[in-house]
Amino acid sequence: MSEPEIVLHVCTTCRAGTDTREGIPVPGQVLHDRLAALLALDPSRPVRLDAIECLAVCNDGCAAAIAMPGKWSYLLGRLHPDKAEDLLVFARSYGASRTGTVMPSKRPASLATMILGRIPSQTEGQPT
Repeated sequence: MSEPEIVLHVCTTCRAGTDTREGIPVPGQVLHDRLAALLALDPSRPVRLDAIECLAVCNDGCAAAIAMPGKWSYLLGRLHPDKAEDLLVFARSYGASRTGTVMPSKRPASLATMILGRIPSQTEGQPT
């Protein structure tokens, strides 16, 4: 059985308050494309990148969500395409954590305010 992979959902429609004119690159798509390029350079990273059309955090875009079976899931915002590598550092720390919790001191400083919320795993809060 293979190791569960980290799933990183990235909103490709996030405009992060930028111009919506035709031909202007959408920051969320740019973030997704940069992550895809970084992951292609290092296929050993256990991250599955999914393009999502809306995570409903338009006021806090660029946005992403990170999830893994049995761990807390996180909704991330205020991301910037230039921070793609830092987001993958966070993803590796998330994957290494037993619960998915990554303390602020263990996150890249550039992502200090990125967590908008978290969702318990399906196993959290279940009767034992």
